[in-house]
Amino acid sequence: MHEVAVRAADIAAYQRVLGPERSLALRSGAERLAGTLAGRTVWNINSTSAGGGVAELLHSLVPLAQALGIPVRWLVIDGDAPFFTITKRLCTLVYGSAGDGGPTGEAEQEHYRQVLRANADNLAEFVRPGDIVIVHEAQPAGLIPAAANLGARVVYRAHTGCDTPNEHTARGWSFLRPYVEKADASVFLIEPHVPDWAPNPYVIAPSIDPCSPKNVDLSPATAVAVLQAAGALAGAGSGQVEVRHPVIAVRDGEPPAADVPMVVQVSRWDRLKDMVGVLRSFAAADVPGTWLTLAGSEVTGVSDDPEAEEIFEECRGVWSRLPPSIRSRVQLLCLPMADPRENALVVNALQQHATVVVQKSLAEGFGLTATEAMWKSRPLLANAVGGLRVQVVPDESGILLDPAQPTGAAEPIARVLGDPALAERLGAGARRRVHERYLPDRHLLEWGRLITALSDEGER
Repeated sequence: MHEVAVRAADIAAYQRVLGPERSLALRSGAERLAGTLAGRTVWNINSTSAGGGVAELLHSLVPLAQALGIPVRWLVIDGDAPFFTITKRLCTLVYGSAGDGGPTGEAEQEHYRQVLRANADNLAEFVRPGDIVIVHEAQPAGLIPAAANLGARVVYRAHTGCDTPNEHTARGWSFLRPYVEKADASVFLIEPHVPDWAPNPYVIAPSIDPCSPKNVDLSPATAVAVLQAAGALAGAGSGQVEVRHPVIAVRDGEPPAADVPMVVQVSRWDRLKDMVGVLRSFAAADVPGTWLTLAGSEVTGVSDDPEAEEIFEECRGVWSRLPPSIRSRVQLLCLPMADPRENALVVNALQQHATVVVQKSLAEGFGLTATEAMWKSRPLLANAVGGLRVQVVPDESGILLDPAQPTGAAEPIARVLGDPALAERLGAGARRRVHERYLPDRHLLEWGRLITALSDEGER
């Protein structure tokens, strides 16, 4: 286990986005929370400092909280390959999917406990009585009893869930429940994801960071220059933008030109993100003169996601069997993780440059990449699952797709590509929706209310 070092955020940048009224409310709430904590620390624990939505959230919220004077810190657990295979399986099961079909029996429980016992020994070096410990997802869930034994108030934060629980969710939660039910509170993304046994449940939607390299406004020319420098678009670029780690691309021939309409999905290489379904939808739409870009982290770049390489190779196989006229208008991009800020800038440019953004997840806790694209005023086509059903107001801030349809994005892709006025209207509604509901001031204030309630309970 190790601590992730972060630098406090630039508060002035957030004030410019939020405006004076919301900025004042955020500062006032932060002062109240800091007073409530009275020197105690809020610890976040997860399984990786780079790659995936949890790490992105923490890279946003921890620096902002620190800049506001709230003592928030971040720990990352250590684990071996079998441990992360087990925990990936658990996350997939909680999503309601069979995943790799592997076991979750006593042998897996024992290995899970063994890895987390070693981390629990390290935990005592950081956590003090009265601290608040937020345990994110399945990987560190087994540390909940250890944190409680150290005198902390413990919160389990779920980032996955299933709209309609089934035998897979039951199996995943059966593994995790003995740990999670020992928490003082639990937090979920949307109401349907809350199990009936969850301890002291809350529902808190995540947020995006409007001031991060992934979400700052880029001019169209800058976005093009970034993508040219990264090798995602044809052309030499302006020479004013340097990308030291170009994308790893699978495509026929040269990259697309900068003026070509582009359909984009940015996701992990994960079966539940249904990159293959996006490929098949684009092929079924078959809009001449357009390109599809599927982009995810390099397949060895995310330590807690052992299936990424397998899913990427599956996508490559489907791409290779497409008709040449379509295959020549598709690129699969692996984005290097060696420089997280550079990675974020390339993702930002891809989303800013997109004509249409797709998020065809088969299950989703909360679509952070979808929210990021909405913030950039992109028309979003998203499967009606999980948090996406809440994020997208149909025909106002995007279009919801039927997840039961394998090529369900095909007709909406063709419709939005063929109707610039519709694309502009949906994009404007998407930006407005995120500004109203999914920025970090609301997120931090809701966490502040939860932590205050836990602190009050602890004093009684």
